[in-house]
Amino acid sequence: MSDFKRLRVWRKAHALALNIDRVVASIEGPRRAAPRSQIVRAAMSIPTNIVEGRGQTSQKEFARFLRIALNSSTELEYHLILARDMRAIDEKTFSSALDQVLGVRMMLHGLLKCLASDSSIRA
Repeated sequence: MSDFKRLRVWRKAHALALNIDRVVASIEGPRRAAPRSQIVRAAMSIPTNIVEGRGQTSQKEFARFLRIALNSSTELEYHLILARDMRAIDEKTFSSALDQVLGVRMMLHGLLKCLASDSSIRA
């Protein structure tokens, strides 16, 4: 497998993780420590799983890690909804972050579809 840094989806997921790190820095209070942690974990899991998958020796294994990244994007979406509803982040911040999440998710779906059409991998 080639270098993960050349994957556009990884670059977008990395930018998402960096943005989420900035977003959670503004969430204050000990009561919100757990949601902060979960948001960061889910966001960082997306590019991390892309990297791990890219290091695998087969497209089937790469696709498995992409599906894990996809699941993490869904988890992140929920955590952002929760943070908004808890009033930990404002609507503008939520909408911007959600747009990024959905963009990365679309790219992951597209890459999985491409891998599936190139071989017998089930996306």
